[in-house]
Amino acid sequence: MTQDYISFNAIIKQHGDINAAFVEFPFSTEELFGKKGQVKVKVLFDENVEYRGSLAKMKTNCHVLGLTQEIREKLGKSFREVVSVKLWEDKEERIVEIPTDVLEVFNQNQKAFEIYQKMSFTHRKEYMRWIAEAKKPETRENRKIKMIEMILAGKKGI
Repeated sequence: MTQDYISFNAIIKQHGDINAAFVEFPFSTEELFGKKGQVKVKVLFDENVEYRGSLAKMKTNCHVLGLTQEIREKLGKSFREVVSVKLWEDKEERIVEIPTDVLEVFNQNQKAFEIYQKMSFTHRKEYMRWIAEAKKPETRENRKIKMIEMILAGKKGI
């Protein structure tokens, strides 16, 4: 990551009463990135945990960056702890690899594939991860069928 980065320390905050966390972005995205809305970013937490996410305005006074449970586990940190943040604007296209067997299912369901391709990176990634995490072949097959049904029913993510 050779481009200029933005560095700051932040307190990991809890979102309401649920197991969801975020840090507040203490700068103006409009001044730094020329954007008021969502800004895709690459992040390095505590100099060792990499993450691709987005700065988002979530009915908050400032933009926030979500910290997944997986990221918090890698950091060994939880709510109310301080984390160092380095971030860069992520201008790379976000591509989700589609396994061959899933492509075959999509080839038989062109409408579902068209809807899938219009989904956000995060929702596409969720569907592929859900299928990939199946431990048994029959579970994987069932999830592929269920995915097509869910997409056609308008469900954006898992």
